[in-house]
Order: sequence, then structure tokens, then C-alpha cells
Amino acid sequence: MGAVDDRVADAMRRAARKNFLPPDQRPSAGADRPLPLSHGQTNSQPSTVAEMLRLLDVPEGASALDVGAGSGWTTVLLAHLVGPSGSVLGLELVPELVDFGGANVAAAGVPWARVEAAEAGALGRPAQAPFDRILVSAMARELPDELVAQLADPGVLVIPVAGRMLRVTRGGGVEVRRLGYYRFVPLR
Repeated sequence: MGAVDDRVADAMRRAARKNFLPPDQRPSAGADRPLPLSHGQTNSQPSTVAEMLRLLDVPEGASALDVGAGSGWTTVLLAHLVGPSGSVLGLELVPELVDFGGANVAAAGVPWARVEAAEAGALGRPAQAPFDRILVSAMARELPDELVAQLADPGVLVIPVAGRMLRVTRGGGVEVRRLGYYRFVPLR
């Protein structure tokens, strides 16, 4: 996983966390813990984000879906991993965070990535599926079939479910690996 680690570390250097935080949280940007955004949402712990991106194993040129985009940080990290030949769609439910995250993504200079409002009553963006990679930064109670259905074949989904991180791969079938224990805001 050395090359993946290097690519993730490079993406994290290029997208400084402080640029995706509210002004009052920027002094804490270097802390390895979740930081509050607004409306009960958080900017995830950097070590957790790095681990999720490593598990996602994002190739250049991939199409990626970022569910729970929040401040836009993970959307931009994914954009650096897919590069200009790929695309990233970040989805967020909270209107103020759609604006905040969208502005942050625009300021990052990655026109192949964007943050949009999640559609009420829908999880993901079925109309734009399939996606090569799906990252979910909120805790689901159970693995959402509707997101698995939006995975390309082959494709990878990384999502926290009921306290465990799952790596779901599609490649002729669906395989689910249960990994470490994590805490996230609830997936709505």
C-alpha cells in the first residue's frame, strides 16, 4: 500500500484542513480529532480520513461520490486523487454546509469536483451512477443497498456502519470486509 499511502499523504498536504474549517476552528486544524462545523456536523479526524482514503484506493481518472461532503475537505482530497481526468460529486444535506463546502471546493481550484445538495429522500445520486468509488463520512445503521447499487463493477465503497468501518468491493459480486471501530455523525 506504499504508493497509495504516498498519494493520500500528498493529497492531504495539497488540501490543508484549515482551509475547510470555520474561522474559529482553524487554530485547531492540526489536532487529530473531529472539529465542529455547524448544525451538529463535524470535519472528520485527519487520521480517520486518511485511513478511509487508503481503503478506498482511488485511481486517477475515477468517478467518485462523496456522501456527507460537509466542509468540502474530503471532496477536494478525492479530487486530488482522481486528478483532472476524473470527477468528484460531493453531496450534503445541510443547506448552509452545501454553500460552505461548495465555496471551499471552488476556492481549491479543482473544477472536476463540486458539492451539491443531496436530494430529499434519496441516498447518493442514482441518476449519475455508477461511481468507481464512494466515500461516506456518516454512520449508517446498516449497509445501504442503494449505495451498493450505485457502485461500478469494479468499484469500492468505504462506509462506517453500526460502529465498524466497511470496505465494500464490487467485482463480479459484492464482498464486504469489516474493519476497525469508528464513530461518526449519523447518516440521514
